[in-house]
Amino acid sequence: MVFSTLMDKKERGFLDGQFLIAMPGLANSAFERSVIYICAHSQAGAMGFIINRGQQITFTDVLLHLKIMDSNDAIMLPNRTRDFPIQFGGPVETGRGFVLHSDDYSSESSIPVSDDISLTATLDIVRAISNGRMPQRATMLLGYAGWAPGQLENEIANNGWLNCPASEELIFDRSLDDKYERALALMGVDPRMLSAQAGHA
Repeated sequence: MVFSTLMDKKERGFLDGQFLIAMPGLANSAFERSVIYICAHSQAGAMGFIINRGQQITFTDVLLHLKIMDSNDAIMLPNRTRDFPIQFGGPVETGRGFVLHSDDYSSESSIPVSDDISLTATLDIVRAISNGRMPQRATMLLGYAGWAPGQLENEIANNGWLNCPASEELIFDRSLDDKYERALALMGVDPRMLSAQAGHA
C-alpha cells in the first residue's frame, strides 16, 4: 500500500494511534517480537513503524549519504545531533527515511498522527536536526510496515497481533532491548503466557 495514500487521512480506523504487539505465531518472520506504532488505518489499509529495532547506520551516515554536509562538517556536530536515533521502521521502502516527532516542530510537509505526534518524511526536518533545530522528541525510521485493505484485521483475527493504545513515552524511548516486554506490560500481559495458537469458540 502506497504511503501517501494511507496518510491522506479523511477517515480514522480503530487501530489509529495503537500499538501492535507481535504474537509468538510471528516468530521467524520479519515481525518477530515487533512493537509497531500504527499511524494510519482506514479502508485503504494500514501503515505504521516498528519502534523496537535498531539500525547500524548513524545520523551522520544519513547526512553524508544525502550530501547535506561533508565529513569535515560532520565531525563538528554536537553529540546530541550525532546520536540522533535511527531505527528500522519496517520492510516497505527501506531506503526511505521518516521522522516521528513531537509537535513542537512543524513544516508544510508534516502530517499530524495524533494530538501530540507528527510525521515528516522530507529533507527539511533532516536539515533542521543537523542545524540543531531538533524536536523535543524524535526518532528517524528507515522503511515502514504496510498492509493492504483488510489484511491487518485478518492477521489480528488469526492471533497474529495484540493491540493497545500507544504510549508516547515508549515510542521515543531509546532503550530498545526490552521494549517488547514493556509494551506487553501496558496490557498487563506476561510474555511467558502468550500462545501461538488462535482460539476459536
